[in-house]
Amino acid sequence: MSKIVKRGYFPDDEREFSPKSSEILHRAANDLRYLLNQGYEIKGASAFTGNHYQLSERQRLALARAVSSDEHIRKRKEKEIDALTPGSTVHIDGFNTIITLEVALSGSVLLKCMDGTVRDLAGLRGTYRLIDKTDTAITRIFKRLERENAAKAVFYLDSPVSNSGRLRQRILELSEAFSLEVQAEVIHNVDTVLSTLNHVITADAIILDKCISWINLNRRITEETPEGYFWVDFEE
Repeated sequence: MSKIVKRGYFPDDEREFSPKSSEILHRAANDLRYLLNQGYEIKGASAFTGNHYQLSERQRLALARAVSSDEHIRKRKEKEIDALTPGSTVHIDGFNTIITLEVALSGSVLLKCMDGTVRDLAGLRGTYRLIDKTDTAITRIFKRLERENAAKAVFYLDSPVSNSGRLRQRILELSEAFSLEVQAEVIHNVDTVLSTLNHVITADAIILDKCISWINLNRRITEETPEGYFWVDFEE
């Protein structure tokens, strides 16, 4: 893992998410939010908005991931946990959480989304490999959870994704340096399982809408270590 890899990097991002381009993106985001508030589905509404503003595929993806209706934002905020009860068990969407931190450490595009979450533009598509940023990402999760007074963390990794077993092994190896009890499960239906739990750590919109409660961990981690991150802010 000595090779330097920039997770989520795309050569045109500096141009497509420049301050000038961001002005157009924010206008498009407001229009998309209006359409969602009127009851339109995200897929059709984002396509319509993207066509209207002549956005690139990456810019359209950013809109679809960052923009939510007011109702969805309200419901997600209601379920968000500001402070963990000491001794709590947290349930972590492994790939979702680790990949976003790898993207952050790579200096690639990070989205401050309307619902307060941090998302990225990296596509998993069934393939994953550990990179030079992976250990740092996992370690930062452990450090933050210890400060949050969590007693146990359960990572859930999608079995159809390549190298899920290797990531599980690395999570367990790195956990030995911390007092936190750590479990890592490789399962087929991560979204379904997390959707029924509380103290969930994810930025996946579908899980956020269904789970009992959630913790905005990646937002807290990136805010305390803001070294050279490439932010595109849709919260403004």
